[in-house]
Amino acid sequence: MRTAYCVETVRRAERALMARVPEGALMQRAAAGLAAACADLLGRVYGRRIVLLVGSGDNGGDALYAGARLARRGAGVTAVLLAPERTHAGGLAALRRAGGRTIAVGGAAGGGFGGAAGGAARGVEEVVRRADLVLDGIVGIGGRGGLRPEAAGLAAVVAGARALVVAVDLPSGVDADTGEVRGSAIRADLTVTFGTHKPGLLVDPAREYAGSVRLVDIGLGGELPDRAELEALQHADVAALLPVPGGESDKYRRGVVGIAAGSARYPGAAVLAVAGALRGGAGAVRYVGPAGDAVIARFPETLVSDQGPGRAGRVQAWVVGPGIGDDARTVAEVLAAEVPVLIDADGLRLADAGAVRGRGAPTLMTPHAGEAAALLGVAREEVEGARLASVRELAARYRATVLLKGSTTLVAGAGAGAGAGAGAGAGAGVGGAGVVRVNATGTAWLATAGSGDVLSGLAGSLLAAGLSALDAGSVGAYLHGLAGRFAAEGAPVGAQDVAEGVRGAWRDVVRG
Repeated sequence: MRTAYCVETVRRAERALMARVPEGALMQRAAAGLAAACADLLGRVYGRRIVLLVGSGDNGGDALYAGARLARRGAGVTAVLLAPERTHAGGLAALRRAGGRTIAVGGAAGGGFGGAAGGAARGVEEVVRRADLVLDGIVGIGGRGGLRPEAAGLAAVVAGARALVVAVDLPSGVDADTGEVRGSAIRADLTVTFGTHKPGLLVDPAREYAGSVRLVDIGLGGELPDRAELEALQHADVAALLPVPGGESDKYRRGVVGIAAGSARYPGAAVLAVAGALRGGAGAVRYVGPAGDAVIARFPETLVSDQGPGRAGRVQAWVVGPGIGDDARTVAEVLAAEVPVLIDADGLRLADAGAVRGRGAPTLMTPHAGEAAALLGVAREEVEGARLASVRELAARYRATVLLKGSTTLVAGAGAGAGAGAGAGAGAGVGGAGVVRVNATGTAWLATAGSGDVLSGLAGSLLAAGLSALDAGSVGAYLHGLAGRFAAEGAPVGAQDVAEGVRGAWRDVVRG
């Protein structure tokens, strides 16, 4: 499992470790790992042109010490200093001893880069244009509120260059705690992060700026708390959670999931939700709704009823909402059941918030960004720009586990709220709140009609098989993403292809 910790937790761990090791040891460890990653990316160091973008903090110090190591291996290294008077002194001295040179752009008069003199600005543009690799050490994990003008100007120059870009700890301009990007930011090919992942490296939109992420061990692990603020499951974690029938299992002991979905207008939603449910580990699927004929025609093993959820027979979990139209009565009846319930699509619009909050059994809500925005009363762009804060706020408001779909799917447990009064755009950090899981196994080809219905059935089946709402949502998203990737193989897919791909994804996880 990959884990991520907020800035406050990382800083506390760093202070504890620095009290036990020689002064400067952590920075040297970070610089060594950073230089090695740059060398691996370049393939050959000797004769390469490397540009360091150096801010005023320890992040700039890491870049300078790494640049010194690369200069000693024969690279031509130039450091662009944004705040010459506040540049890390030890790192700057090390670079100069190794033969590196500097250009100072911060604080000068004239135009370009928000205050750099014209000649300096042109000089920076020239060295960046000719560089083989740019090392972004402008702002560290404490950066907030977007890049200042001179840094934003540098980001624009870097974006137009051909060089490989490596970010130090995280790309400058992204928020380490929330994954938000407010204004300009450096877009990296590789981010070398130290000690532990930071939430912003795993959550969009910031994740898109990070490129590949390489974690360098600087000895921080023993100082970090057992419980992270953000988790990303991997194959072994998912395999350990998958339901496996035993010798005495029958279809009822394995769990029965009820699907209340579909309508005369949207019968396909019912078919796709049932398709996902049949591949999710439960022993049987009961379907309730007006699309019974379509469901039976495609999946004759389904137990079909048109008498409503109360007369469908015993289930261990319900899925309600996909394609259900305006059938608020069915949604209310399902919410009154004393078993776990997954609410999706139309069900999110029709569900009474008080009824959701008052449920005694677990509830899993699965909105996409537009549905989440409607539930929060904000614009969709606010949710997409502050995904972590949004999923936490929904979990807090509804006292439910929330799976927020997207390029990175987030699953927040019912105890992972952002705090009273925090809205989607509040920029709330993750420190102090409950764990959130992030999943990035999917592909952009999953953005296709009906894909979410398959996910609902799959996660609902895992609920019925006995997984908690947090585990069912996390495992469902992981398998669904893998299934989409396997089904697509770089080409368009439909939702039925995704459902068919679940078995292959399941086998791949089990095999490790």
